[in-house]
Amino acid sequence: MPSQRKLVHTSLMSIRWGDMDAYGHVNNTIYFRYMEQVRVEYLEKLGFTVLPRGTAPVIINAACTFLVPLNYPGLVEIRMFCGQPGRSSVPTHYEIRLQGDETLYATGDAKIVWMDVASGKSVAIPDEWRAQLS
Repeated sequence: MPSQRKLVHTSLMSIRWGDMDAYGHVNNTIYFRYMEQVRVEYLEKLGFTVLPRGTAPVIINAACTFLVPLNYPGLVEIRMFCGQPGRSSVPTHYEIRLQGDETLYATGDAKIVWMDVASGKSVAIPDEWRAQLS
């Protein structure tokens, strides 16, 4: 049975001319930036700072499946979903579309792990976040 996903945040971002590559579409690396930005916005909305001190979230893997090329100009809509939390990690999933268009242009996944910055070891995710995901 697939894990349940909860929509937790949506963000809009402009496609910039400089996001394009030699093929005339948004470069693959930019999709990871879109997912990164929506993830940071979500965590900051919850009151968690994404800074290298104390305990903080890090990404241990990231993937993207490119379905339809994005082109300039456009306004990208990124939807972020969270799966069931583990002890120290939460799987996240992303859907990338153009605003007003339900066509799925790309999907992504990343696992967020909470860690102690000094030791580099994983720690339990904050109770406040776990409660929000329930």
